[in-house]
Amino acid sequence: MLDVIDLNLEFHDHLVPETVVYDFDLHMEPGEIVGLVGESGSGKSMTALAIAGLLSRHDMQKRGKILFEGQDLLTCRRSELRSLQGDDIAMIFQEPMTSLNPVYRIGPQVEEALRIHSPGIDKEERKRRAIQMLADVDLEEPERVYDAYPHQLSGGMRQRVMIAAAMICGPKLLIADEPTTALDVTVQAQIVKLLKRINREKKTAILFISHDLSLIRQLCQRVVVMQGGRIVESGSIEEVYGSPRMEYTQKLIAAIPRCEKKYARRQSGKSAQSAKGGMQDGR
Repeated sequence: MLDVIDLNLEFHDHLVPETVVYDFDLHMEPGEIVGLVGESGSGKSMTALAIAGLLSRHDMQKRGKILFEGQDLLTCRRSELRSLQGDDIAMIFQEPMTSLNPVYRIGPQVEEALRIHSPGIDKEERKRRAIQMLADVDLEEPERVYDAYPHQLSGGMRQRVMIAAAMICGPKLLIADEPTTALDVTVQAQIVKLLKRINREKKTAILFISHDLSLIRQLCQRVVVMQGGRIVESGSIEEVYGSPRMEYTQKLIAAIPRCEKKYARRQSGKSAQSAKGGMQDGR
């Protein structure tokens, strides 16, 4: 479905051109979930924006190919690209408060892709589909959410609204650019569970971008590791997490919090305190 071949992204707004993504390759099958992981500034979001066709800066040079079902998104006409955006390819951004328009109600923002790609659908049908999609992403009282403004919703609710807006046209590829960054761990788990269900029920392929390897491991089938604009390692979750080849990947995996180790240390400390107390009582 998606083949990214030798993608290079280069800025020309300085005296010396600056390349931010080097020779990036990615292959995705329909319905597959692939994780793209790396530290801040590694080129993840730039790559995602390029795949979504959202890099149109005049000072940026793009080389390589981004083939979506055989069509090169880097060379196709703007009208062809717009017909795909929001319809076959959709994107979720990491901060919904800046992605949602604060002066418009939620309903019209969820319906936007339908108005663009299905102009024959009347207003009542658009509203019905939008409310149904809000319910599908597990938002309680979807009718109330439909009429609400973004500031009246919590961070987790706003992120679900963004997922609903992205899924309203049933895209084949969903690009999720760090969609859980601003959320607490409980809501993060809920969003990951929701994306899993969307993938299972809708057969939507998902490119999940994050710096959190624990989330990648929960959701994805394959992972691509980026550092300094380059791919340094890729493979199945089992391969990369089980036996990482690169020192950079090893350090990322080592940084994942291990609850069982913390629990073991706490239990060890309690046992030592109990033993010490017992010795003192014996005295």
